[in-house]
Amino acid sequence: MDTASAQGPGPAPPRRDAEASRAAIVRATRHLLARHAHGDITLKAIAERAGVSPPLILKYFGNKEALFAHTMNFEADVETLLDAPLEELGRHMVRRVLVGQAEQGADPILRIVHAPLQGERGDILRANFRAQVTERLATRLTGPDAGLRAELAVSALLGLGTLYGIARGPHVRTAGIEDVVTRYAPAVQAQLDG
Repeated sequence: MDTASAQGPGPAPPRRDAEASRAAIVRATRHLLARHAHGDITLKAIAERAGVSPPLILKYFGNKEALFAHTMNFEADVETLLDAPLEELGRHMVRRVLVGQAEQGADPILRIVHAPLQGERGDILRANFRAQVTERLATRLTGPDAGLRAELAVSALLGLGTLYGIARGPHVRTAGIEDVVTRYAPAVQAQLDG
């Protein structure tokens, strides 16, 4: 009898927590959607980034389209993005965009940039973005033109996120986060204050 069979089976490989795996898949998808066009992203790329197998993605989400639909919901990200008093919200939102990119490799709203533009998916994504991001921000604002000011503030954040995360502007990326916040937040706050 060989030694291995005399000792019995070895320890089972560690099992990943299902919720942790789902969260890793969503994070990986959001990361890729913030940097690549929807049609260019493969399940294999998502799986590699998440540290899971492509079949596990199918097990949890059914298919790539269902995963993208789940990922195109901005609700959880907006909670964090808007979690500050109105008078400090510009600084907070700019910091969240930069910290998300620099430390978490994700952005709370940038995936709208690479969203599908045509068809039902594009319509759903734009509707989600309007309702969950810009309209929700507009409800926090006082004074005239709240909807316009909310859209302008969000567009400033998208521009910063694009330069930092996609264009990889060397000056913005090498500046300290708080330096960029100090310089950029007043432009965002001006729209919030009206």
